[in-house]
Amino acid sequence: MSVPFVDLSAIHDPIRAELLAAVEGVITADRYILGPEVEAFEREVAAYLGVEHAVGVSSGTDALLLALMALDVGPGDEVITSPYTFFATGGAVARLGARPVFVDVEPESLNLCPAQVEAAITSKTRAIIPVHIFGRSADMTALCHLACANDLPIIEDAAQAIGATWDGSRVGSIGRLGCFSFFPAKNLGGFGDGGLVTTRDEELADRVRRLRKHGGHAQYHHQEVGGNFRLDALQAAVLRVKLPHLEAWTEARIANAQGYAARFEAAGLTDRVKLPVQGPGRHVYNQYVVRVGGGARDAVREALRAAGVGCAVYYPVPLHQQPCFRDDHEGALVASEAAAQDSLALPIAPGLTPAMQDEVVAVIRSALSGSAA
Repeated sequence: MSVPFVDLSAIHDPIRAELLAAVEGVITADRYILGPEVEAFEREVAAYLGVEHAVGVSSGTDALLLALMALDVGPGDEVITSPYTFFATGGAVARLGARPVFVDVEPESLNLCPAQVEAAITSKTRAIIPVHIFGRSADMTALCHLACANDLPIIEDAAQAIGATWDGSRVGSIGRLGCFSFFPAKNLGGFGDGGLVTTRDEELADRVRRLRKHGGHAQYHHQEVGGNFRLDALQAAVLRVKLPHLEAWTEARIANAQGYAARFEAAGLTDRVKLPVQGPGRHVYNQYVVRVGGGARDAVREALRAAGVGCAVYYPVPLHQQPCFRDDHEGALVASEAAAQDSLALPIAPGLTPAMQDEVVAVIRSALSGSAA
């Protein structure tokens, strides 16, 4: 049985008419950059996230960049963040001439370790960027305590975690700024790139809006140097159609995670395959990442691919070991490096059927037993 890693048609087909009508509405209105569709989406997603301000931008990467620019992070500054994440988290810091300071993650959650953050704070530290990895919130209680004690802003990288919660609050509403991605495969995905910056601070929100339009609110008048970081109306229209379905899709992901847990337990594999843990908040499973130790991860990955089962490795090389960063970092980050060696993402998105889950677990069991799949 073929099992796609992400089947976007399973998400789009039931709402295809709504999506096409939304796109046609943008064409009829003849407004393609910012405008009423973007403003409406910003209001609706702000209400969903529980924040006062949501600013639509061109990508999750640009959301991080804008958040840092709004805080005046620049040359000579340090920003503490995770090495176990997509490149954009560290890359956005480096693009502004600042130094990303990578500290290790917690072995179970794979989120930023608060004790490691505390040890890394210096007089040059300007911000902390926790990454809510794979849809599970970082320990925002501990991180916010550290940030408050050291008068540091937190920028939440919530690119993979829209709808996740910590202590009753949705991620992206807890730190000084939150950053989201609407890449098509995300829990809430557009038909191309898109992103969002969230904040409760009106002045910061106003500055982010200005920076996304080359540093000016009025056309041809620029208070500072910004960039072209605007969300287009077509993406906003698509996201407006999809946002009301997000909770149902999220519950489907959670149910799929529970289904995997039951199947791995029934197959007697939980001693060989370490499953993701829900944690104290709401995990929204943008990815379902298991750990296959003993050097067996790559063999399992190849067996899945040979059987037509989609899978992926997040992330094969931590950021502190990337060529562009490794000369600026000393020492091992043990938990991050271990995760890079044994992590494997399995299909989890809506559209995954019980039979598909049976197939995934059966292939893994066969691979680990050494018999033919």
